[in-house]
Amino acid sequence: MRPRQGPSREEDAINTHRSAPELRFGVNYTPRRGWFHAWHDFDPGLAREDLAQIAGLGLDHVRVFHLWPLLQPNRTLVRASAVDQLVRLADLAAECGLDVLVDGVQGHLSSFDFYPEWTRSWHHRNVFTDPEAIEAQALLLRTLGRALSGHPRLLGLQLGNELNNLVEHNPVSVAEVDHYLDTLLAAARDGLGDGAGLVTHSAYDAAWYGDDHPFTPQASARKGDLTTVHPWVFSADCARRYGPRSPQVHHLAEYGTELAAAYATDPARPVWVQETGAPEPHIPAADAPDFARATLLNAAGCARLWGVTWWCSHDVDRSLADFPELEYTLGLFDSAGRPKPIAKALSATVAELRATPGPPPTRTTALVLHCTPSTRSVSGPGGAFFDAWMRLRQEGTRPAVVLAERAADTAYLAARGITELVDGK
Repeated sequence: MRPRQGPSREEDAINTHRSAPELRFGVNYTPRRGWFHAWHDFDPGLAREDLAQIAGLGLDHVRVFHLWPLLQPNRTLVRASAVDQLVRLADLAAECGLDVLVDGVQGHLSSFDFYPEWTRSWHHRNVFTDPEAIEAQALLLRTLGRALSGHPRLLGLQLGNELNNLVEHNPVSVAEVDHYLDTLLAAARDGLGDGAGLVTHSAYDAAWYGDDHPFTPQASARKGDLTTVHPWVFSADCARRYGPRSPQVHHLAEYGTELAAAYATDPARPVWVQETGAPEPHIPAADAPDFARATLLNAAGCARLWGVTWWCSHDVDRSLADFPELEYTLGLFDSAGRPKPIAKALSATVAELRATPGPPPTRTTALVLHCTPSTRSVSGPGGAFFDAWMRLRQEGTRPAVVLAERAADTAYLAARGITELVDGK
């Protein structure tokens, strides 16, 4: 079957949708003083200032991160004082009218890996496969869940930030990843209790685009209470390949949401754009406000979107050494707490979306993805499927994505409202 024709200008496509009223918009919280090293000498007053600035943009939630070595310096010890810091931060967010998602195992943050000493050097353990290391992480997540359960502004508990970044130093198979995720998701749920919040996990884009990467799209789209995606413009050199103002960049989060929806077995499973941002020089500062606006508007045209959480709240202070250059400029606020033009654009766009409620149009046309674990890169920037989807989008179609194995499943297609299939080969 062929898609409908009739190209339209990108700006027309951006502005013809209506977002669902329950969409959530937030930011990943990075303390402006000391970055995440601020946990060594946590200052509630400074944290509240940061959170009040975030709330002032009209955002409704934050995603927060503690450091694994500080939470669990010994395999059998979870420090009560460090857990109390997280609970205190959730309380401060609530005072500012913000909901909170807590990530448990960090793990990886902004190019740095944080391991407790009991996993390193003379005590080296593979964090994904060593049974005692897995049980230690389960202990941490159960402890965090019990401390946070019942908090009035808790969104939920996530296993950790982009845990698949750790595979470089912790070799693991697909089956071992599945066991690891299942074990830790069960521990987090046990800690929180039934119905006490979301239990989720996250992975960076190699899970979707990386050939034979051990964290799979199926694991992302079928484990946990919803699917999280982190569609970064530097993945597979997207912004450099197509240009910072290109449709491919402006529609990247929308595409990532639709790709994730294709891998879910439940047609109604929500997808959370949990990280996206405007890293320089991939997105020049002058283009960042337009990028933020387009990203939110386009993603909001996806029926399964849960919400968008921007990375990140505050720039890394340049007094801190050894970060990749792009990490110093990702904030909505600079390191002194001043809002940047991108913050104003994001805030205005969120207000606009909230003022125009209603479900987005059903995507009746879907591009069929033929993909194996060793050819996953076809669906990433530069891949044939990615380019085919973007061509349809520029022609005026709002394509969904369907896996080839589901293309003949009429009940499944009907549940998603799909009436036309276009071969993505």
